[in-house]
Amino acid sequence: AMLRLRLLTWDVKDTLLRLRLPVGQSYAAEARAQGLRVRPEALGRAFREAYGAQSRRFPNYGRGQGLSSRQWWVDVVKQAFVLSGVQDGAALTALAEKLYRDYCSSHNWELLPGAEETLSQCRQRGFCMGVVSNFDNRLENILSQCSLRHHFEFVLTSEAAGVAKPDRRIFEEALRLGGVPPEQAAHVGDDYSRDYRAARAVGMHSFLLCTAGQGPEPEVPSEHVLPTLSHLLARIEK
Repeated sequence: AMLRLRLLTWDVKDTLLRLRLPVGQSYAAEARAQGLRVRPEALGRAFREAYGAQSRRFPNYGRGQGLSSRQWWVDVVKQAFVLSGVQDGAALTALAEKLYRDYCSSHNWELLPGAEETLSQCRQRGFCMGVVSNFDNRLENILSQCSLRHHFEFVLTSEAAGVAKPDRRIFEEALRLGGVPPEQAAHVGDDYSRDYRAARAVGMHSFLLCTAGQGPEPEVPSEHVLPTLSHLLARIEK
């Protein structure tokens, strides 16, 4: 039976948009432009370590702990370079602030295959659409720069909500913004626990995007799995 859906909510990173280059490569290229030599692989590893440590110490971009998300990110970027052996503190602050700004623009992001067509078709079908993303407040701007913002009635980030997926409260807030009960809503995302399972826990429908090389979790029925975004409407309408 066709799902009676009125609201579709969307994850962004690795669902609609992905980074054009691995972080290590982008950071190393920017560092080179400033006269600093760093190996991209080392920088990528250092970034993951710095990001993980900062996320544990200050969850959700330090919201509620007196940190701005901008400061949170600048600290992560600086720490990644420090862990990679760069010592020059003054150069690092300027570099980190430039990188923070650069990730607002479309030259660091690209659309996933089928994203534009699928969003357009969903809007043509009359669905209310919103974003539910563990992201900082740059997301509105990134979506605008990538020509996706107009598809959505609302953009709900974890920074704005004060809670991050898989916390049920961010999905409850999305349902309130969309004005629908959970059984008339579906969430689309690429992460099993933060997207698929978390949305289902509040009573929403959910679809899990499984891009190449990443098999679905065993407990996800095949009709909930999207090999590409272009499969979504067929899943909803069958």
